[in-house]
Amino acid sequence: MIPREVIERIHAAAKIEEVVSDYVTLRKRGANLIGLCPFHNEKTGSFTVSPSKGIYKCFGCGVSGNAVGFIMEIEQCSYVDALKQLGKKYHIEVPEREMTAEEQQRQDNRESMFIVNEFANKWFQDQLWETKEGKAIGLSYFRERGLRDDIIRKYQLGYSPEKGSPLAAALKKKGFKEEFVTNNVDTKIGVGVVGKSEDGRLYDRFRDRVIFPIFTVSGKPVAFAGRILKKKDNVGKYVNSPDSLIYSKTNELYGLFQAKQAIARADMCYLVEGQMDVISMHQSGIENVVASGGTALTKPQIRLIQRFTSNITVLYDGDAAGIHAALRGIDMFLEEGFNVKVVLLPDGEDPDSYAQSHDSTEFIRYIEEHQTDFIRFKSALLSKDAGDDPQKRAALIKDITSSIAIIPDLITRQVYIKDSAERLHMSEKVLTVEVMNLRRKKAEERAKAKEHAETEQATTVTVEQEVPSTPNTPNNPSTPIALKKPKTALEQNYYNLLQLVVRYGERPMEVEGTIYTIGEIIIYTLEGDEIQPPQPVYQTIIDEFKQHYKEPNFQAETFFKFHPDPAVSALAVDMIAAQYREGAPKEETRLGELVTQLLYEIKLTVINMQITDLEAELKEAQAKNDVDRQLLLLQHHPQLLAQRNEICKILGNRIINL
Repeated sequence: MIPREVIERIHAAAKIEEVVSDYVTLRKRGANLIGLCPFHNEKTGSFTVSPSKGIYKCFGCGVSGNAVGFIMEIEQCSYVDALKQLGKKYHIEVPEREMTAEEQQRQDNRESMFIVNEFANKWFQDQLWETKEGKAIGLSYFRERGLRDDIIRKYQLGYSPEKGSPLAAALKKKGFKEEFVTNNVDTKIGVGVVGKSEDGRLYDRFRDRVIFPIFTVSGKPVAFAGRILKKKDNVGKYVNSPDSLIYSKTNELYGLFQAKQAIARADMCYLVEGQMDVISMHQSGIENVVASGGTALTKPQIRLIQRFTSNITVLYDGDAAGIHAALRGIDMFLEEGFNVKVVLLPDGEDPDSYAQSHDSTEFIRYIEEHQTDFIRFKSALLSKDAGDDPQKRAALIKDITSSIAIIPDLITRQVYIKDSAERLHMSEKVLTVEVMNLRRKKAEERAKAKEHAETEQATTVTVEQEVPSTPNTPNNPSTPIALKKPKTALEQNYYNLLQLVVRYGERPMEVEGTIYTIGEIIIYTLEGDEIQPPQPVYQTIIDEFKQHYKEPNFQAETFFKFHPDPAVSALAVDMIAAQYREGAPKEETRLGELVTQLLYEIKLTVINMQITDLEAELKEAQAKNDVDRQLLLLQHHPQLLAQRNEICKILGNRIINL
């Protein structure tokens, strides 16, 4: 039994391109990677890897899946063994035991904390949009800062009232336990939306502030930042959620949830400092932007970005503080193999103000004209400071070579050595020797650290929920998942509908004045019309969706893509990957029409099957001279034809290609 938290950590850490690259030579093609399929013989590569989606798909033989599924298929091993292999690769301990009572309690605590944050997030938004105070103060502030209402809603911005502690009261009325709404700094239990005074009184932590929720990359609200609107003595401009079991400021990037698809499409990410920088740039049309939140960059944050791109452009203010900030932490990007560029905005400007006064075309043009790679930026900046002072120049050279030395790619290092030698008027050989010495020293330090770590007792990984029991988690090896492709019109129609359930199942859709999810509409319409799934795995997707879609932060694509049943995961990946085929139409903007069309198409297919069966029965009745049976069938035949004609008439006005 592998704890659920460990599985989630493995899925988060396992980069599909890294896993596949251990077995397949991949080359870049747009935002994806392509290579020769390891599961069938081919001369032209059709095996596609999508780093942004975390999936692979061969458009030749049809195999597809996530990182765990790939290891299962390539190594012919079980689900558990694949998790163990990836855990070893990414230094994540995979315990083989059932949870203790303490571990079960930790899992329950985390789930409760996520529910509190979900409630608080909606409450803050309701205060902003539904109350007089929220509209007059919070909403007015955002609008005065130039934000449109659709952007305010997209980032789920909110407001916390000035007086009293209404959120604390609302949480208490809802029945949430005090330990989950406050925060214990020692145990890290509780999300801290409510504070507790020395006399035991509960109060709203974010009182009299506008609220910026912080989301995980999958869209869960894990924390909040509250900005004060009225200057007060001894009161900080921002109040942030404390670290907890579910949140660490070093592990999150503001705006990544909203920006991840744009980052993957552009294969580039802009990095700024603050929340308003992100939101204003997004509104101006530059959507591939995230913020470090005003704190020093960390490796976990950098590796979050690396899941979507290895190209980063750092945007900072053009003043001295901005220049200093630009130098901090960028070496870590170089160490992770990033292509790093730096842009300093004009004096007195920050990304927020510049985005407010320029459209995306002007902003991007400025970036393209003023961006420079980090090594050149650093050498130019430090050369200016060093002047002709020999000691300062020596320090400058050591600083530059230290940055070059951490770049993992040999060719890139050599290019920078050559370029820096020309700029600094130094011997290329001298810089090469210095870089080699620095790399040798670093390697020795790593070796000593590894040796020291191996002598210590391994730290026990905190665990949570166990792996759900599925038919594909035995210890005996699993065979590669061969998808059963739709053969009949009914199978194809069913596949098309479940494709929408997997991609967009949690999306809201209005039907006759009532809001449902797309998955609900499709699944319950099929069941109401008694249209049975033609494949068992289709029924599994239906059952799993019905069981989980009401859970907080449920996302159908993520849920099915990482499903522990390899058959479900492979089918889901196949459905997800179909939209990334070259020339595949984009259906996201017309989901309402598409759902309606496909539901009518499957009904038409079923009616055509019924007509075919009826006509076959009629021939049989005629051959047997069964008059009563013939009369009964002839009465039903016109009804089916009328239903078919009516649906054909409707579909005539709703032709959309999937």
